[in-house]
Amino acid sequence: MTDVTVPTSINRKAWLGLMAVLPLVLLVAMDGSILYLAMPHITSALRPTADQALWILDIYGFVVGSLLIAFGNLGDRYGRLKVIMIGAVIFGVGSLGAALSQSPLMLIAARALMGLGGATLLPSGLAIVSALFPDPRMRAQAIGIFAATFAAGFAIGPLIGGTLLRQFEWGVVFLINVPVLVAFLIVAPLLLREVHSTTYGRIDPASLLLSCVGILLFTWSLKAVAAEGFTAKQSAGGIVGIIALALFLRRQTRIDYPLLDLSLFRDRIFSIAILTGLLSLVVWSAASYLSGIYLQTVLGFDVFTTALLTLPGAIVLTVTCVGTARIVERIGRKAALVATHLLISAGVFILLLTSTESGVSAFISSTMIAGIGYGLSFSLVAEVAVSAVPAERAGAAGSIAETSNELGNALGITLLGSLAALSFRLLGPGVAGTLNETLDHVGIAPGVAAQAKEAFLTGLHIAAGIGGLLTLIVGVIAWLWLPRKLPE
Repeated sequence: MTDVTVPTSINRKAWLGLMAVLPLVLLVAMDGSILYLAMPHITSALRPTADQALWILDIYGFVVGSLLIAFGNLGDRYGRLKVIMIGAVIFGVGSLGAALSQSPLMLIAARALMGLGGATLLPSGLAIVSALFPDPRMRAQAIGIFAATFAAGFAIGPLIGGTLLRQFEWGVVFLINVPVLVAFLIVAPLLLREVHSTTYGRIDPASLLLSCVGILLFTWSLKAVAAEGFTAKQSAGGIVGIIALALFLRRQTRIDYPLLDLSLFRDRIFSIAILTGLLSLVVWSAASYLSGIYLQTVLGFDVFTTALLTLPGAIVLTVTCVGTARIVERIGRKAALVATHLLISAGVFILLLTSTESGVSAFISSTMIAGIGYGLSFSLVAEVAVSAVPAERAGAAGSIAETSNELGNALGITLLGSLAALSFRLLGPGVAGTLNETLDHVGIAPGVAAQAKEAFLTGLHIAAGIGGLLTLIVGVIAWLWLPRKLPE
């Protein structure tokens, strides 16, 4: 009797622990996709400049991407449960601050605070879940549920956001985080156990500073070009950012415990996997952001209808994520990795068929086809990256895979979003820096409004064309460069 009861009791507690972590995973994934839908409302309410609007969207991702590996190290040293609970408090305070923001700068600061907390949630949550399931088969199943929940959060975010924004002000998209985080803080000490690592190293403050300064200055420089053109201040910031990033990379090869283990990139399988994770999120975030504005501001749909239009792609993405293991079993890892790029590329290219008069069918087709690629990427990248390196370096590989996703999510807005903003500044009527600001001007002439919409659509097409081309090129490289059979 004892031999049966004890494992059953342990298994039950492990699954309950997984259920405690999953709402956090859902919350972090939903955060970006809800915000894309809410941006027209935020723009009208707070009237941010073009570069402030981009910072509102991606400051979270840059803070998370800069700190993800460092906070993973902190969790190894001081305990993952302790770190994730502190992070949940910070994330909650940032969410409350964002919901109550009265200015663009206040919202940007609150989003940065959310990023500080968010940097602990995914890596620590995954480590805790892995430790709950000592049996390899059950652990794989739990991690699959973890990944599927993350994908589902991306997918259902717009629908939940659209439903809420139909009834409430834009701050509700941040306010919904608070009760979930409070519930987690209550149940986590009861269901989860502390997890430490015996192989941690010290955090290098210089590496942390160089990476943060480099990423933030470089991206600020890109945004400033898009919003205002080249200036001495912008150029100086960009140069300092590039130098800081170069020094960061150089330092990683010279210290005992690097934040970014560059030696892992000598493996071509690992490199392609990380590039896949980065690029898929670059394209996804830019396409989601620009499409949300297109549907609401150019075509004139309300926020709830816009959310409903995202549902077919969301369903495809989630189903693909859940079914990735079967797809890989049938066609192999290499073919699945290549298909990720080709499907995303094909889906994004369909956005080129949109116009200022119609584009719903093109949008839905785009999200459904690209959604298969995104689903494959979300489920496959970390697994391929980890399996490509020795077992003792699996933790570092997993952290880099997660960082590539977060940075990709932010870089999509910075690179492709800034390119679209630059196009609007050059081709638009010159009334304001963004489409929403232009259309909100009192007494704007119909011809000016039409020119503004055309300028925005041109920017969307440029971003979609470049994103589709990049994923197509990487897909071809992956097909030519990767070995026929990837390691299990």
